[in-house]
Amino acid sequence: MFDRIVLPNGVRIVTEPIPGMRSTAIGIWVMNGSRHEPDELSGISHFIEHMVFKGTEKRSAQHIAIAMDAIGGQVNAFTTKECTCFYLKTLDKHAKTGVEILADMFLHSQFSERDMELERGVVLEEIDMYEDSPEDVATEKIFEACYEGSSLGRPILGREETLLGMNSETLHNYMSEYYRPKDTVVAIAGSYTQDDIAFICDLFSAMKGEGKNVIEPAQYQPRVITRPKEIEQNHLCLAFPGVSIQAEERYTNALMGAILGGGMASRLFQTIREKNGLCYSIYSFNTSHEDTGIFGIYTALGKETEEKALQLIREECLRLAEDGPDRAELSRCREQAKTNMLLGMESTSGRMNQLGRSEMFFGKTLELEEVMALYDAVTAEDIAQLARRIFDFDQASICAVGQVNDAEYYTKLLRG
Repeated sequence: MFDRIVLPNGVRIVTEPIPGMRSTAIGIWVMNGSRHEPDELSGISHFIEHMVFKGTEKRSAQHIAIAMDAIGGQVNAFTTKECTCFYLKTLDKHAKTGVEILADMFLHSQFSERDMELERGVVLEEIDMYEDSPEDVATEKIFEACYEGSSLGRPILGREETLLGMNSETLHNYMSEYYRPKDTVVAIAGSYTQDDIAFICDLFSAMKGEGKNVIEPAQYQPRVITRPKEIEQNHLCLAFPGVSIQAEERYTNALMGAILGGGMASRLFQTIREKNGLCYSIYSFNTSHEDTGIFGIYTALGKETEEKALQLIREECLRLAEDGPDRAELSRCREQAKTNMLLGMESTSGRMNQLGRSEMFFGKTLELEEVMALYDAVTAEDIAQLARRIFDFDQASICAVGQVNDAEYYTKLLRG
């Protein structure tokens, strides 16, 4: 059973007890990510994510690390385009200690100039690491191009020139303005007491700020990008305008992605790899945001095989749009989706993530039975209709990284 508490300042506390567990997972979720940032502060949310681990007014970074190890706690954080999450997992008997440390990091980080200088170097290394991964380059550049001119197109990690311009005051001011109580959700799942929840409410009642963050609407635009790189394979990322995170078709979209490129039994894997031996890896992915989304297809293969592979990818997409899935593959992918969801819910961390995301983007948490019913309601015709809408190759984009041809070559292949 879920419970939801709204504090006077607007912070939401969402909880789910899980009988039989000894662990507690706690996450602090903030509706602030890279797309909320001004261009001149690109990357600041991710930088803050790093810096909250570097010490508070009463705890040094070493103190935080030792204290978490002392309770066997697992603590981490992540930043996305639209939100940031700081989380921990520990035994129920250490829940108060763990969340007190996590809240201190979140509410009272010091952001010393010395620590910032050191951690800035770590983030710049992280940016360079992405450049060494052609798969990451291909997917990152497709987003930059398709959402060019919008904050959604900017990289989560930011850029060297924006990171170099940040100081302690910059980070403090940004947190004061963008980390608002009404944009904050604390999600707790597992084993805990009502005294633990009262303690958490007291901690976050002190959070100050007014209003809510707003996003700048983003509009998908088709693009063809080539990125020469001295590597053996060509890495291709195709993109189509997809669905938003709140779209009614999101369950249809998930099943369509599974059918087309979700695993070894998917159409793309069977056709491109198994039947034609053109690549080692191929898959589809969905990236949904508040107001827009991308349906993507990624593969890596030799320059001499990319033309045939792209032709076959195009044929498979259009065949799905024309005929829809057959009964067996829809049933198989539906069962796979439900199984993956249920398996993910067997851990307190999985439950906490579901609680936080649901409250953040929907303002409520669906019961597992409700979600499974929504998957069960998807028909073959629903998938065919969505495929016909999404797989418009006049709206298709592609990023090619490697020993690539020119943009006109890929445009002709996409348009058929």
